[in-house]
Amino acid sequence: MEYLLWVLVALVAYGLMAPLTSAVTADVPPAVALFLSTTIFLCLTAVVLAATGTGRPADAVTPAAGIVYVAGLFLSSGILAYYQALERGPVSVVVPIYGLFIVGSSVIGIAFLGEELTATRAAGILVAALAIYLAAGGEE
Repeated sequence: MEYLLWVLVALVAYGLMAPLTSAVTADVPPAVALFLSTTIFLCLTAVVLAATGTGRPADAVTPAAGIVYVAGLFLSSGILAYYQALERGPVSVVVPIYGLFIVGSSVIGIAFLGEELTATRAAGILVAALAIYLAAGGEE
């Protein structure tokens, strides 16, 4: 369970990102906000790579790197769309809808990556989808 601390750090950090982005995009266009936050992300990642001695230049040209580049395109377009949505909509609605990626990723993992679909996992996916529906639906 050594990953638990990292998950908690990610939860807190990523949880703060949406409200901050929503607030700042009133004054800074979403693409600019994404560029600036991505610059910080790249600089911090470079520090981590240097400090840990991981990430050789040869890693950028392996066959698996091609998949990483495609994933990067999906990540970039998804985050840019997320920033646009945060500029235009309330955080309390945008974030839960965006959170459906959890359901989508789980279904893709089961359908295409051979992950096991257990009754518990299926129930969890359904409850997660229901929770997101309920969390995002209070604007009446």
